Amino acid sequence: MTASRNRALRVVAIAALLLLVSITPASAVSSSTYETQVIDRTNTYRVAHDKVKVKAHSCVDRWAEGQARWMAARGTLEHRKGRMEKILKDCNLTGVSENIAMGFSSGNKTVNAWMDSSGHRRNILATKMRYVGVGAVKDSDGVWWVAQVFGTRK
Repeated sequence: MTASRNRALRVVAIAALLLLVSITPASAVSSSTYETQVIDRTNTYRVAHDKVKVKAHSCVDRWAEGQARWMAARGTLEHRKGRMEKILKDCNLTGVSENIAMGFSSGNKTVNAWMDSSGHRRNILATKMRYVGVGAVKDSDGVWWVAQVFGTRK
């Protein structure tokens, strides 16, 4: 009786563990994973449209991270006046553009939405752009805020 009772308890424990694992949210994506998805999906679209891939760039990435944090902290989706000129100077660039978004559960969904918007699509597919930085920040309500900054030196 003791052996069968122990087996039954093990089965119940395993079933409980499996149930717990199955209800853990799949949306537990890290900022790093989200940002990598944005860059990878952006480059997938660029290659499909005969553009060169953009490369991660630490300076524009700092600006993207700052923009995402700023939007998340204020709960506002907006570009900040005068930032593009500051990015040009700080990162020694000759061209810069920015895409922002909020509320998408993955980097892939964010880029797909941008591709459905003419202005964002133009930024993603801009021939001259060579560098990219991405910031993705989740606020206290679990909402993602995202900024994508492109740059060029040509």
